[in-house]
Amino acid sequence: MVAVLPQPTPAKDPFAERPFLVFWEVTRACALACQHCRAEAQSKRHPKELSEAEAFDLVDQLAELKPPMLILTGGDPLMRRDVLSIARRATDAGMRVGLSPSGTARLMHFDFNAIREAGIERISLSLDGASKETHDAFRGVSGTFDRTIAAVEMAHAAGLSVQINTTLTRSNLHEFDAFRDLMFELKPAMWSVFVLVPTGRAQANEVPEPEELEKIFEQMADLVGNTPFAIKTTEGHHFRRVLAQRGKGGTKGRQGMRSPLGIRDGRGVMFISHTGVVSPSGFLPFQCGTVREHHPAWIYRKHPLFVSLRNSDALGGKCGRCEFRNICGGSRARAYGVSGDAFAADPSCSYQPERQ
Repeated sequence: MVAVLPQPTPAKDPFAERPFLVFWEVTRACALACQHCRAEAQSKRHPKELSEAEAFDLVDQLAELKPPMLILTGGDPLMRRDVLSIARRATDAGMRVGLSPSGTARLMHFDFNAIREAGIERISLSLDGASKETHDAFRGVSGTFDRTIAAVEMAHAAGLSVQINTTLTRSNLHEFDAFRDLMFELKPAMWSVFVLVPTGRAQANEVPEPEELEKIFEQMADLVGNTPFAIKTTEGHHFRRVLAQRGKGGTKGRQGMRSPLGIRDGRGVMFISHTGVVSPSGFLPFQCGTVREHHPAWIYRKHPLFVSLRNSDALGGKCGRCEFRNICGGSRARAYGVSGDAFAADPSCSYQPERQ
């Protein structure tokens, strides 16, 4: 693997030098069969997955890049027996590490104290239905709801910070109030609301209508600052616009979140696949190089697609005209998934810019 760290390019863009979030799909193997799965996960590990030695090399290179947060995801990262060794190497190198396992029987038998002792700060778990019936149907395997609820309790008992991820689709928007009530019961540190992107197994006809999503974001904005948990969106960047219109969040973009304003696919976000392929995000599946051939810092800083995605003025359609483009910029992944153009307008945003 290439070991030379390229020097950062001087720029005013706060995301030019390094990503804020690195998502590393350490394996694509998973025991679930989720309707929306980005990875189209399989039951067995891929033979060309990064080896343990290659994984350790990648950790060392990421430590040079110094992203504020590294998330080990999948598939199900627990399908790799060395996942905690990878996490420990990363935390020993000074990185903050999160883990995103699947709600399987394997998780129920995992030592949550060992997860914490590996230096992992936060575990993220998914609830995509507010009841046993709807969540299990969404995940494709019975028992996942009960296991996820149990995992939240086990994580709390082990002293782990918990993030709950909820995917909003056209089919579950009616459950929003029930999701909200469930968050008050489970008391996560963070509720991350993901707006569906049509990639992998997810279908375009399940993407929420813009007007319906706007109403949900208005309800979410009412919650910000009034809950014991923080709230953020994933691929729902125009929630920042809703907050800004209400005078919440300011220019620093905290809004109860840790991520800064303007972060989106390729702009503050980098994704590394199980085979080492680097993309702007897991939902924007452009192959921009592989860590087996290039230092991830080089790909992030120099690849033309990453460079273009960091330029809000390169956006097309109403996103390019929008006065909120620098704090939002829309979902580049959903624009690509629906139109085939990663720089087109986000089809899930109903807002009409002042400049026509």
